[in-house]
Formats: sequence, C-alpha cells, structure tokens
Amino acid sequence: MHVVGIGLTPVKGMAHEPLAALELPRGGLPGDRAFCFYDVAKDRVLRTVDHDALLACRARFEAPVLTISTPVGEATGEVVATGTRYVADYWGRPTELTALEGPWSDLVSHYLGTEAVLCRVGRRGAVVWGGAVSVVTTSSLAEIARRIGRDAEDGRRFRATFTVDTGDAAAFVEDAWTGRQLVLADAVVRVRGPLERCALIDRRPEAGGRDATVLRALAADRRLNGQLVFGVHADVIHPGTVRLGSAVAVGSEGFSPVDAAGDDGSRAGHGHGRG
Repeated sequence: MHVVGIGLTPVKGMAHEPLAALELPRGGLPGDRAFCFYDVAKDRVLRTVDHDALLACRARFEAPVLTISTPVGEATGEVVATGTRYVADYWGRPTELTALEGPWSDLVSHYLGTEAVLCRVGRRGAVVWGGAVSVVTTSSLAEIARRIGRDAEDGRRFRATFTVDTGDAAAFVEDAWTGRQLVLADAVVRVRGPLERCALIDRRPEAGGRDATVLRALAADRRLNGQLVFGVHADVIHPGTVRLGSAVAVGSEGFSPVDAAGDDGSRAGHGHGRG
C-alpha cells in the first residue's frame, strides 16, 4: 500500500489543497482548519453543509499572510486578531474563536450572501470532527464509484488527509484497521474507527451543489450506531513526514479509549463528516 493523495485546507469548508508532503506532529495538524467562519445570524461556526458554495473557495496560508480566493474575488492580508472573541457552537461543542481584522470577512459574506466573520480557531483541531488524520482507500472509492454508476471516484468529495492505494484489496478494507496502528512512512497513527458522514459528500467537490447520491449508496450496509460511515480517522502517536508515494503498513493493535481523548482529556467526535 502507498499514499496517492494528501490534502487539507487552512479554512474550514474550503477546497482541500493537494500537497506533495505533510508533516504529522502530535496533537493535530497545525495547518488544517486553523481558521473558520463565524455565522453571525446563527451564532455558531458556519456549517459548510448549509453553505456549500464555500467548496468553490480556496485558502493559502503562508504565515502571517492569508489569501482567500472565491469565484467573485480574492482577498489577501496579514492575520491580525481584533480581540473580539466568541464561544461558538460547533455541532454541540463550544469552540473558542478570535475574530480577524482584514478583508476576508467582507468578501466571503458578499459571496455567500450571509454575514460571516473569519476567525482563528482557539485550539488546534477544534473544528475537526474527530481525529487529526482521516484516510480513505482506493478499494472503497472504487466500490462507491460502482454504486453511483461512475467510472471512477477520486475521493475529493471525502476531503481526507490521505488517500491510500490498497491495490486489489476488498472494499472497506480500512474497517479492519480500527484499533490498530497505521504506519505512513516514518509516522504512525492509531485508527479510532470509521468516520461519520453527512450530506456534504453528495456535493460537487471544489464547486458545491448536489451532483451525486453517495449517502444513499452507503445506506444499505455502511451504518454504525445509526450513522453512515466511510473511511477512517486516526490520532498521531509518532510524528513524521508523509509524502506522495510513501509506503503504508498496518501495524499492531493496542487501541485504548484514553488514547482517543482530546488534548484536554475529553473525547472528540467521529470523523471529518460534520460540514
């Protein structure tokens, strides 16, 4: 097995940026969803599933400069906190945010047609619903393509950290990795289990708008505790750098619920499925 795709986004909800390599430190990925938008009208973290036009936007963060590109324009500036702070709901989790002074909020508010304030997320991984790392496999992507009647599915709609080529392995082979260590190059992660998925996976990647019925394709046999699941999520237990082409191997068991706790000792959710 080997890595054939790597991606993340600095701003929650925007298109994943393809990467050639990614460093995995402990405690979450510092560049992944470090920023999000605060939905002023609903007093919560802006939900991508409600504003899927965000998928057509891109963000690039080269500290201290953040650039956001939308279909109606681009905004660039240095990240400066205003001092305005929010404790916003993120799918039932109170999340500390700090508003940013700059041109991005006006641009995205105009584009989405709703007032949205760009914020820096207070704690690394706070708007990632689950483990720091998510993984999908080519075996499972091929099965999804078959179920929805397409020649291929490249996985962008699942917004995973890593896509792993599993060769001729059976579909959903990754389910068996639950509780095991996964070795990616010189990094090691421990797999928590399958990821919960929401309606966002039915939307066009990097564009928004419904273009598939992936949730329906999962409904018959991909339920866990009442939730539809696809792919797995994991926590970093040994840091390292993963590159396109890096070898992937399934290691030992030894999963403990304590290892799945967040940095503050609380359990996180299940996967990257909350849009």
